[in-house]
Amino acid sequence: MFNRLIRANGRHRRLEGWPLVFTILTTGAILVGTVVEFAPVFLVGGATEPLATVHPPTPLELAGRDLYIREGCNNCHSQMVRPFRQEEIRYGPYTRAAETVYETPHLWGSKRTGPDLMRVGGKYPHLWHVRHMENPRSTSPASIMPPYPHMLTRETDFESLPGKMRGLRRLGLPYTDAEIENAVALAQAQADSIAADVVAQGGPDRLARKEIIALTAYLQRLGTEFDGSPAEEDRELHEEQEAIEVLTDAATPEATPAQASGAAPSPRAN
Repeated sequence: MFNRLIRANGRHRRLEGWPLVFTILTTGAILVGTVVEFAPVFLVGGATEPLATVHPPTPLELAGRDLYIREGCNNCHSQMVRPFRQEEIRYGPYTRAAETVYETPHLWGSKRTGPDLMRVGGKYPHLWHVRHMENPRSTSPASIMPPYPHMLTRETDFESLPGKMRGLRRLGLPYTDAEIENAVALAQAQADSIAADVVAQGGPDRLARKEIIALTAYLQRLGTEFDGSPAEEDRELHEEQEAIEVLTDAATPEATPAQASGAAPSPRAN
């Protein structure tokens, strides 16, 4: 055994003495590994084809996505539910590659200081997102997320949207000329609708042009275009999720009426 190790070590040292050969063999090994990693994605039929229910982000959602990246949200929140039972119970159906074909670049991520957000769309009302970004502890008392109150005062750059959409079209996103030409008007209309809902839910007024509305539009989009998994699997997951939420609610300190409604906390609560 010892003699075999000595002989193997000698062969390895001779190989290291041939830098060109060693470089070629190392490069070949890396290329083989690359092919093994990437080939399945291109060989599985439909893996990279968009689902019929998936569409490119609207102009306002596109602006919100840029803000999401700017503020580093993807550093703490992944957008990739893994295909494991415990993952689906907690976050919902696992992420399909076809759901993210219009994500450039994708924001799958792997680190979870905060929860995965792939299925957060529609889970909370618009006002919840406004309050959560303004002061995370107002909606999630145990949250360690930093506040982002500046998003309620800064204006969203609507005028840059046509240029962004033209650039994305060059990368393959199917934006039409009409959508690009009317990007500002489309973004304003969607922002007005979300801002009106925030006011109706008891939130602050005059937010339509603020960054928080664009970010809310993006968050409310996440996961809503998934075409669903088999009905029986959905039913079982829903029942297990409800059971988890009941247990979580029982273990979480009861929220104040202001927190339950999404209202800002009192100064003493801080």
